[in-house]
Amino acid sequence: MLQDREDILRQGISGYHQYRLDSPIRLNFVSRSLCRMTGYREEDLLQQEEDLYARQAVHPADREGYVQWLQRLAEKEQTLTHEYRLGKKDGSVIWVRDTAVSRRLEDGSLVGDSVLTDITDLKNENRDLRFLNETIPCGFLKYTCEKQPRVTYLNQKMMDIFRFPKAREGELDYLELYKSNIFLMIPMEERRRFSLYLNRVYSAGAPIAGEMTLLRCDGTRVHLFGWVTKCINEKGEEEFQSICMDVTERRRAQKTAETKRYLKALTDVYDKIFEFNIAANTVKCLHCGGSALFLPFENVAMQTDDAVERWAAASVAPEDRERFRTFFRDFCQKKLEEPGAKPPQISYRAKSSTGEFRRYSGIFLKVDEMVSFYCCRTVPDPEEAEVIRSENAQLKENMKELVRRFADGLAAFEVTAAGVVKPLYVSENICEFFGYTEEEWLGLMEEGAPVESFIAYSEAGHEDFAELLRNGEGEFDYFDYRTETRRRIKAICSQREPGGGVSRFVMLYSVEEAKTKEKKSLPENCAVSIRTFGYFDVFVGERPIAFRNKKSKELFALLVDRKGGYVTSEEAISFLWEEEPVNTVTLARYRKAALRLKNTLEEYGIPEVIEAVDGKRRIVPERVRCDLYDYLSGREEFRPLFKGSYLTNYSWGETTLAELSGEILS
Repeated sequence: MLQDREDILRQGISGYHQYRLDSPIRLNFVSRSLCRMTGYREEDLLQQEEDLYARQAVHPADREGYVQWLQRLAEKEQTLTHEYRLGKKDGSVIWVRDTAVSRRLEDGSLVGDSVLTDITDLKNENRDLRFLNETIPCGFLKYTCEKQPRVTYLNQKMMDIFRFPKAREGELDYLELYKSNIFLMIPMEERRRFSLYLNRVYSAGAPIAGEMTLLRCDGTRVHLFGWVTKCINEKGEEEFQSICMDVTERRRAQKTAETKRYLKALTDVYDKIFEFNIAANTVKCLHCGGSALFLPFENVAMQTDDAVERWAAASVAPEDRERFRTFFRDFCQKKLEEPGAKPPQISYRAKSSTGEFRRYSGIFLKVDEMVSFYCCRTVPDPEEAEVIRSENAQLKENMKELVRRFADGLAAFEVTAAGVVKPLYVSENICEFFGYTEEEWLGLMEEGAPVESFIAYSEAGHEDFAELLRNGEGEFDYFDYRTETRRRIKAICSQREPGGGVSRFVMLYSVEEAKTKEKKSLPENCAVSIRTFGYFDVFVGERPIAFRNKKSKELFALLVDRKGGYVTSEEAISFLWEEEPVNTVTLARYRKAALRLKNTLEEYGIPEVIEAVDGKRRIVPERVRCDLYDYLSGREEFRPLFKGSYLTNYSWGETTLAELSGEILS
């Protein structure tokens, strides 16, 4: 038995050797296994006066740390582990992990039994991973698939991105706090979008890439580009994994360029533009329009209170000064912020560049959460405005008489040499043609709009409109949303006035012999089939419908999701434009999408699958074949249709998906 033990120590235990831990520390026993590992003989490593193993085998760069480790081992009975490099006799180098156990013999002396493990391959692998981690500027994190996800791992790059401070005794450990709830990294306004991303990744089982703004530990914001995927970890548990790149500087440069373009456009409209920075409590004159008062301070940041006071005292009329100061004070204290409200505006009298008191209109335009542009310009005095209103009222009455006598509708507008349209009048019966209400048209009478913006809500294309101005007449298709009928309208436009004037008058006539689009005839057996499980698509027979407009296709999907129930325009807008309120702009967009959907269905010969009543729309389930409706019928042959995905194209389909799958992940 004793002989067997000696053989095991000499050959069976990797790199076994024994130290004498009294001074001087040296090797007391060397196994054949260690000799094979290093290439040295026993006599090369054993000596009573010094540690030949340390001098000959341990790598010179690791020798000091190795000696200190042995000295700690010699202090008492204990187990210590140390990693270092060994230089073999043939000149090659290996990494080893040395695990030593010190014990006291009967005579009171200490010895250390040591075992070596060759970890060269592991070190090389870790070195490659460390190289990737140091050279690729990506943050990596893992987090759970719970309702309130917990972070289970962050690499060093991600900790650098979020600027986590080192935890000190008695202080809050921010890293552990953020790891307990990943939503602490997400700004409040981004949390809903982030939750939708996680829901979509979890349900579809496919990664999603994109950009998002996150909160650093110090309260600053960082903009990241990355992607999220769902995986199964080594414990067999589901988890999310994300890889992110810091694109804050790129985003800042892009935003700076966009702000410059925005500012350039504003200088074409406003006399003066100031930048108000609430975070820094500063105001800077960006564009003074040549004003002698502000020219010396152009692009110079000043304390807000001081600048406003000097501005009020030097320029604003005495009767408006207190109201002027209060307006800016309330803005800086965020008292004028109301969700969904119009931007803060003010009207006051101040000295113009000529030294005369003129009326100014000012407005705050938001750039980001902390920075806004204050833009102001001169406006006509009330007396001048009253004259203009009287002239417009008289023009309106005259034109109404013309409309009643000669035409179905009439519009009047001016076109400047720069291509800006300034409306003068439109009769109520053709407001819908231009996509404006009468109130909106009257608002444009003062401001004007570029030609492209002016016709953006109408069904006339820019080229058709330009052709009308050039040739003096044209015909347009027009869909009347009130009666749900299509009309053809002929427009007669007055020519330019002699002497280069640009006032125009347009009269619109209903063309009775309206030309309707020729519908494509389809065989009676070509049924309409709809696919909702997976990506949304519609087929007529074997042929898929090629929707030319994404929003019209999404509207069709929404009607299918409602299973035959009516959808109002307000409800549809809340789904199709989630981030925007219901207003005249989104209503105009919705009407265009609805019209394009109607045109597409007519083109394929299936307009009857959608029913419209008083502006509300629904799909007629009995006129289509749909996998969702088949599945909900409960018939056994349709059970295999649903495989876990539904309307993958659209995020709002998650609610129905959760109902279908029987579980909701929020």
